[in-house]
Amino acid sequence: MDLAIGVVIGASFSSITNSLVTDIINPLLGLVTNKVDLSEQAIVLQQAGASSTPVILGYGNFLSNVLNFLIISFVLFLVIKRVNKLAK
Repeated sequence: MDLAIGVVIGASFSSITNSLVTDIINPLLGLVTNKVDLSEQAIVLQQAGASSTPVILGYGNFLSNVLNFLIISFVLFLVIKRVNKLAK
């Protein structure tokens, strides 16, 4: 039962951090960087031909996901640190 509760809370926390990065942090970064949306940043490796689609390296979305991971990791670190302190 504890594991199920942890999974549900983890999924909810993940959606909150996604919203934090997408709706708050990325617009603030856009404000600082002349309205550049981080999640839409990409490098075109190969232009689209007559019968092919372009090859795009979407590094902005990757950076947003890394930021999500860092926020979740930091919060989990703080929670585990607090639980270990309370256990002593």
